[in-house]
Amino acid sequence: MKKSIINILALASAITTTGFLLDGDAKDPSVLTRITEYVAMLTIVFTILSGFYFGIKSITKKLQIVK
Repeated sequence: MKKSIINILALASAITTTGFLLDGDAKDPSVLTRITEYVAMLTIVFTILSGFYFGIKSITKKLQIVK
């Protein structure tokens, strides 16, 4: 389970970094604001990906028990 969480975190980090670099909005001059936005987006993406992964894993596990 620890390996899957680390893999999800790596994927979320890659998605967040790509999105942050491709963002066309003007950047604030404050470094603290940029870091806060990055961490907030990383948390959101990680939560969504974890929900999908563990939700699908749980559903497939329940379907295997039914068979």
